[in-house]
Amino acid sequence: MSFYDKVYEQVLKIPAGKVATYGQIAALCNSPRASRAVGFALHANPMPGVIPCHRVVNRFGGLAPAFAFGGPEVQKELLEAEGIEVSEDFLVNLEQYRWTGEE
Repeated sequence: MSFYDKVYEQVLKIPAGKVATYGQIAALCNSPRASRAVGFALHANPMPGVIPCHRVVNRFGGLAPAFAFGGPEVQKELLEAEGIEVSEDFLVNLEQYRWTGEE
């Protein structure tokens, strides 16, 4: 299984209404220093709408400045449609919305 496949497998586990960080996904793929590679994998998402890459944010809860499928505004809309509050400066409260893997 390729690294990208591992990324997609983990991202598919994030439930609606929750987010994970790039670093969190990298760690789940047994590559804790590969958060940037997670971003590359999500940018190449082969199944947008199926693999919920919009649920992955940076370590501060920030949305992707170049969200692959329409920019941070589109990512914000997708997250808000799932009940996640996103601030005007495109931040998600990780204490409230971070996926712990137990949901």
